[in-house]
Amino acid sequence: MMLMVVERKPMMPQVVMKVTVAGKPEDSSCFLLLLPHAEEQRLGVGLFYRAKRSGLLLRMGSRETPGDDDNNTSEEDFEGNKDGEREQEQIEETENEASVGDEVEEPEEEHNEFIKAAAVRNQRHHTGWRIMSQEQVKEVPYTRLCSTKNIMTVNGQFPGPTLYVTKGETIIVDVINKSPHNITIHWHGVKQPKYPWSDGPEYITQCPIQPGGKFSQRVIFSEEEGTLWWHAHSDWTRATVYGAIVIYPKKGTEYPFPTPHADVPIILGEWWKKDIFEIFDQFRASGADPNVSDAYTINGQPGDLYNCSKSDTFKLSVDYGKTYLLRLINAALQDILFFSITDHQVTVVGTDASYTKPLKVDYIAISPGQTIDVLLEANQPLDHYYMAAKVYSSANGVPYDNTTTTAIVQYNGNYTPSSTPSLPYLPSFNDTIASVNFTGHLRSLTDNNHPIHVPLSISTPLFFTVSVNRFTCANTSCGVTQSRLAASVNNISFQTPTRMDILRAYYNQINGVYDDHFPDKPPLFFNFTADSIPLIYETPSKGTEVKVLEYNSTVEIVFQGTNVAAGTDHPMHIHGTSFYVVGWGFGNFDKDKDPLRYNLVDPPLQNTITVPKNGWSVIRFKATNPGVWFVHCHLERHMSWGMEMAFIIKNGRGKKAQMLPPPPYMPPC
Repeated sequence: MMLMVVERKPMMPQVVMKVTVAGKPEDSSCFLLLLPHAEEQRLGVGLFYRAKRSGLLLRMGSRETPGDDDNNTSEEDFEGNKDGEREQEQIEETENEASVGDEVEEPEEEHNEFIKAAAVRNQRHHTGWRIMSQEQVKEVPYTRLCSTKNIMTVNGQFPGPTLYVTKGETIIVDVINKSPHNITIHWHGVKQPKYPWSDGPEYITQCPIQPGGKFSQRVIFSEEEGTLWWHAHSDWTRATVYGAIVIYPKKGTEYPFPTPHADVPIILGEWWKKDIFEIFDQFRASGADPNVSDAYTINGQPGDLYNCSKSDTFKLSVDYGKTYLLRLINAALQDILFFSITDHQVTVVGTDASYTKPLKVDYIAISPGQTIDVLLEANQPLDHYYMAAKVYSSANGVPYDNTTTTAIVQYNGNYTPSSTPSLPYLPSFNDTIASVNFTGHLRSLTDNNHPIHVPLSISTPLFFTVSVNRFTCANTSCGVTQSRLAASVNNISFQTPTRMDILRAYYNQINGVYDDHFPDKPPLFFNFTADSIPLIYETPSKGTEVKVLEYNSTVEIVFQGTNVAAGTDHPMHIHGTSFYVVGWGFGNFDKDKDPLRYNLVDPPLQNTITVPKNGWSVIRFKATNPGVWFVHCHLERHMSWGMEMAFIIKNGRGKKAQMLPPPPYMPPC
């Protein structure tokens, strides 16, 4: 096994990404990629994108999961995780044999061609091996808004490294926790067929990786194609621990649109000057809304409109006449965002790793957790143009960050740019109609190569109210109101276990960790969206309840928003499945009239859907992925307050319908 060190001089502070390609022993190789810190920030996210621009080399391979069926992964593939253990031993042995100063072997021509294919023309790659990636979680000092603080990062990068895979592949990621905090990593939108053990939510499918600990996560891609992302799933650590996942079509297949000249992740985030753990602790102690962020970011940078930020603003260079695929991800903790580009329309072609009918728009509304793929045509006069994002906040009287983050689309060529780019049109911060008008126009592609399978007959109808609530405090420690904010699903505020995760308790049939009596409907029906609701409805019950689903059951969930303590939007995310969004509306759901307006022909396939303020959304899916799967609002404050629950999907008949056994090592509690 050979270690290749690719180095760019002069030496500067480094970020490190280590990838091992594990296959036949004689063909295995390990590449250690070193990126200068300043160069990494200038070039933005995406390892292949940076590698091409920096003249650096990174080769990644993987092995496809057999076939297209979610249930084709065999139990033998996971027995004892022996391959993963041998791969890790090879990494450690190789690291002892080489260092940064070793002589660099010249990359072969095929490696250069691989980078060109992956980064420039987006041609499909497939080398037939699995990948092992070592992700080191550690604290690193970063400077934004004129001040420096330590933040949690993966491999020292913010945002973290982009993972590039091909549809149907399986990868192995070693997460090594070198930070002083607990951590878990979730692969958002990756279904993980029959293998919830690597899904990541803390105390739901695993206990946290403690400081100094390590967890080898097997990430199984199946039907997903497009853009997803990964992020921390432990308290609010995902404020800075996140990155993109790019899933290319299989070899021999193409995009359902003309191949773009290049594709670029565009990750929207939030930044606080204070330490995020301090923000979280204050939030938990006060019982009130958290302090709002000091800035929004695009690919980790606030942009021109903030102090001490202009020189580091993210810039996207484009050639006139070419088309670029922008992979938008909302990684913000607390806010839905509007996004647009001055003087440019974009064409939506995908959402949550599923293709959509082309939709040309002036702006985008994107919720935390969601991904949206858009095509940008560089068809305007040569100049610099802002891309920008700002908040959509519908809750009355709730503080919000009213700043605007910017990046620059700069055309290549010989010209003098305008002195100051103009900002694009963005809807008002509380424009609910603008938000739902965008999401309501999304439609699945539904061509011969991308069929959909909407359940038409429902065996398990569910009605879930999603509410902001209040608990009465025992004393005045949480303020003059003597109450603290809470949240619930079906009037149950979820209490996260602390001594053992739910998956382990379910698999080993251990009692006392959770109950399986989550109700199919709320305890009481009333006018959920009335302007004034009796205070008696504000207090929820507490519990660690899950809903058990039969294998192969067809499920419909009506998510009903309420105005109990505060009406607002709720981006609801379900782990382990994608679902069809068949309907939405305002007010109270009408079981007799509203189903008549369902879209059962081409509804969008998503993993996160926003329930509009004082409105409802309806989803459908088939429960074919056995395991424990988390359901929660992706506004971090709402999840912390208890707007969450979990599904247990039971095993079906036959080996292909059975949950796979756990790996030999899981993080201890």
